[in-house]
Amino acid sequence: MMVPRLCALLLCILSAVPGFAKELVFLTSGFQLEAQSHAEQNETMVLQTANGTLELPASAIARIELVADESAPTRASGLRSDVPAESPEKLLANAALGQGLPPEFVRSVARVESGLNQQAVSPKGALGLMQLMPGTAVDLGVNPHSAQDNAEGGAKYLRNLLVNYRGDAVLALAAYNAGPAAVAKFGGVPPYAETRRYVVRVLRELAREQRAARKTPQLRASIPTSTK
Repeated sequence: MMVPRLCALLLCILSAVPGFAKELVFLTSGFQLEAQSHAEQNETMVLQTANGTLELPASAIARIELVADESAPTRASGLRSDVPAESPEKLLANAALGQGLPPEFVRSVARVESGLNQQAVSPKGALGLMQLMPGTAVDLGVNPHSAQDNAEGGAKYLRNLLVNYRGDAVLALAAYNAGPAAVAKFGGVPPYAETRRYVVRVLRELAREQRAARKTPQLRASIPTSTK
């Protein structure tokens, strides 16, 4: 059976320290990640990031640039109620880009999860447009009842799963639906009909989003795919 997979999509967030430099690693896939330092061992590039060590084939890295590390401005949550509400699409796009993910990917998950409805609540208690479980939201440090927090938390969780599974989007989606424990238990996509349907639905929605994105290139992100 041919199963579509997204290429390696590895993103790490470096804690901002004013005055220090960071490395911006550009992958041949078109994506990028941040690192504190790197070292090449044989044909492997070892990257030191804020979350630990990542090893990538040297051939997967196009170039590495040293850039200034500027602290991100602190968001004043107390003023959020005074800001006009943004559309779900805009919130999801901002959240995706904030995590270095393609907006089409995050938006596809949200469409399948909730139909972009922030008021959606699943029978299991998942909340909002990204359907975050309360415990997951706590771990991510977000308020699932806030549409902006919900979008940002979902995008961050997707990024974390992609890092954990070394860019395997099929496993990341399976874990998003059934939980990482289920993926670990079965050594891959769990044999749950719901989870398998979910993965296929998201990938189909992603293909539709990618076609639509060709009309809005300013929001496009290249996601090379392969079939295995």
